[in-house]
Amino acid sequence: MGRRRKSGRSVNGVLLLNKPIGLTSNKVLQKVRWMFDANRAGHTGALDPLASGVLPLCFGEATKFSQYLLDSDKYYRSTYTFGIKTETGDSEGTIVAQQDASTLSRQQVEDQIQNFVGEIDQVPSMFSALKHNGQPLYKLARQGIEIDRPARRISIHEYQITDFRPGPNPQVDVQVHCSKGTYIRSLAEDLGEALGCGAHVSALHRYKAGPFDEQQTVSLETLAALKEQDAIDQLDSLLLPVDTAVSDRPMIEFNEIMAGYFQLGQEISANKVFKQAQEGDIVRVFREGGAFLGIGTVTKDGKIAPKRLIVEEA
Repeated sequence: MGRRRKSGRSVNGVLLLNKPIGLTSNKVLQKVRWMFDANRAGHTGALDPLASGVLPLCFGEATKFSQYLLDSDKYYRSTYTFGIKTETGDSEGTIVAQQDASTLSRQQVEDQIQNFVGEIDQVPSMFSALKHNGQPLYKLARQGIEIDRPARRISIHEYQITDFRPGPNPQVDVQVHCSKGTYIRSLAEDLGEALGCGAHVSALHRYKAGPFDEQQTVSLETLAALKEQDAIDQLDSLLLPVDTAVSDRPMIEFNEIMAGYFQLGQEISANKVFKQAQEGDIVRVFREGGAFLGIGTVTKDGKIAPKRLIVEEA
């Protein structure tokens, strides 16, 4: 029996959504996919229900390149509350320990934060979306099951305090620029542990993901209003091009003959038109003066080998 075709429109492109607080990334994805009546969509790095901010969504052919946005750096603004530890590491979890942390100073926090800048090893939270034998860790955690998680090497490029509010449970606002796979709740918990008073995340906002910042995003309310008006063309106009996910990669154009061979999976010599490329580089490939064809990898002998191709609409 043939594979059943997914229902919905063939929608291709990238939508930069400002995810609201209170919904999982997957729930938001399904809502937006329904609004666009799209037959295929995926997100590029989950945000917790507590978190808001930049969440790129890929539709159709753009899903083939979503990994490049998943791999990109992320930028967050977050608030930590000290003296309170929760089961989940954020304000949604049950409080498991509490103490007066009124003696904590901004300088103490500043001094400890410096120990978390650069390349560090981080143990992912049991309440993360990482999977163990196909099951998300957070589902196992809710069943009272704890799995040993190996520490992962991450990079914290910037970690700055923007405000500090003293009290029995002091709060600090921080700004973090980090590599993929970084868990802000784990940063908060580890900082609280280092300071000897415990901490959890009480607010989290992603203001930038890869090259995209919050000024470029659209809200769920705006999409809902357009859906209510049945303004399909206006919804589609919000989509960025399919190659947006790899827009930071070099671009090359092939003439009609070269493009044809490339689409058939053949390596194309590009020495004469793309001299600056190095072996292993990923490049965006376009038909001369026209459509995006996909991405290729630069080979040792200077050719462009197809890596991921898109299906051009007839």
